Amino acid sequence: MSDSPLAHTVAALQPRARTELAELVAFKSVADPAQFPRSECEAAARWIVGALRADGFQDVALLDTPDGTQSVYGYLPGPAGAPTVLLYAHYDVQPPLDEAAWVSPPFELTERDGRWYGRGAADCKGGLIMHLTALRALKEHGGVPVNVKVIVEGSEEQGTGGLERYAEAHPELLAADAIVIGDTGNFRVGLPTVTATLRGMTLVRVQVDTLEGNLHSGQFGGAAPDALAALIRILDSLRAEDGSTTVRGLAADATWDGLAYPEADFRKDAKVLDGVGLLGSGTVADRIWARPAVTVLGIDCPPVVGATPSVQAGARALVSLRVPPGTDAAEATKLLAAHLEGAAPWGARVAVEQVGQGQAFRADTSSPAYASMAAALQEAYDGEEMQTSGMGGSIPLCNTLAGLYPEAEILLIGLSEPEAQIHAVNESVSPQELERLSLAEALFLGQYAKSRA
Repeated sequence: MSDSPLAHTVAALQPRARTELAELVAFKSVADPAQFPRSECEAAARWIVGALRADGFQDVALLDTPDGTQSVYGYLPGPAGAPTVLLYAHYDVQPPLDEAAWVSPPFELTERDGRWYGRGAADCKGGLIMHLTALRALKEHGGVPVNVKVIVEGSEEQGTGGLERYAEAHPELLAADAIVIGDTGNFRVGLPTVTATLRGMTLVRVQVDTLEGNLHSGQFGGAAPDALAALIRILDSLRAEDGSTTVRGLAADATWDGLAYPEADFRKDAKVLDGVGLLGSGTVADRIWARPAVTVLGIDCPPVVGATPSVQAGARALVSLRVPPGTDAAEATKLLAAHLEGAAPWGARVAVEQVGQGQAFRADTSSPAYASMAAALQEAYDGEEMQTSGMGGSIPLCNTLAGLYPEAEILLIGLSEPEAQIHAVNESVSPQELERLSLAEALFLGQYAKSRA
C-alpha cells in the first residue's frame, strides 16, 4: 500500500474501525420484524446518528421512510465552492440463516485467519466504516476537500423501496455532483474494481391452492390435486434443461464484453461441489452479469420432521428474478407473474404477490469522476490498475438517484469481494481491503476536488 502520510493515518485508524464495526455488527438489524425485533434496526440507526454527530456532521436526522424503516442522513460542509459528494451505505443485513453453521456467532465480530467474521461485516456495515475512516483521515491532513452528504439506508436487503420513495419526495436532500455507493466489491481481494452494472430484481410470493383442506394421502392420494406438487411443477418451468432461466417473453441471450470470469475461479468462489455442473450456457460473466436469473428463495410446506401422510391443500414460495440492464424490472415482474400463473397444472389456483422490485443500473465509466477514482485506487493498491466488472446483485437506489440527478457521476466500490461470502453463513470482511479502500476513497475525494476546482 502507499507509503504516504495519508496512508499511515488510515492505517493508524484501523483499530478504531474494528472497534466500531464490532459495535455495529452486534445489532441484529434485519429489517423484517417477523424475524428480529424492529428495535434492533432502530438501535443501529441511533448508533449511526451518534457516530455522525461525533464526527462533526450537521443536519443529522433519522428519516422515517414509507416502508416503515429508518435511514440516517448527515451533512459535512467543505470549503466554499467545493463540489458535493454523496456517500452511501446500508445498515440493515440479511438474516444469519442457520446460526449453528456459523463457526463464530453471527452478530459478534470475530477475527479468524486474517479476516473479521460477522453478519454485515462486508455487506454493508463495513461500507459505512470505510466512509468514516476516509473522512477522519482527511481531517488530519488539511480537512475534507468537498462537501459530504452521507445516507445510510435501513431496508436495502428487503428491497421494499423506502429510501427510494423518500428521495423522490425530497429530491433536494441527496443532490450531489458525485455519488459513491459503498456496497459492491472488488472482483478479487487485492484487485481494485469498480462495478459498472447492477442487475435489477423483482421479488414475488406465489401461492398455490387446490383443496379446501389437507386430505389423507392413503384415502385420496392419486386423484386429489396436490398443491405442493403443483407448485413444484410451476417452479420447475422457470428453468430450461441446462438450468438457464426461462420466463416466457424475457430475453436471456445477452453477452458480457468486459472483465472475464474464468469458470474455474467461479467454481472456487461459489464453492461448487466436485462433479456438479454450472447452470446455463455462455460464459460465466454472461450468466451472472448480462442475463436474467431466477432463484427460489424459500418454500412454505410441511417440514420433513413431523410431516403427516397428507395431500397438501396449499403451498407457497418466494421467488427472486434478477434482470440485466436494459430490462425493465416492472415489465419483468409482469412476465414472471404471467409465467407462474400460466404454468399451473390441473387448474390449480395461483396468486402472485409482488414483494419487492428494483431497476437495473449501468454506470457511465467514462465520466471524470472515474478518472479520479482510477488514480486513487491505483495508488492505494500499489500500482494495480482499476478494473470494471458487473455485479449480479441489485441496489435499487442507484436508478432512483440516476433519475433524480442525471448530471451526477455514480461510482460503485465496496468490501463484498468473493471471499466475503455475503448473504451466506460465515460472512467476513478483509481488514486489508477495508484499509486500502478507505485510503482509496480519501484519495478520490482529494482528486475529485482538484478536478472540479
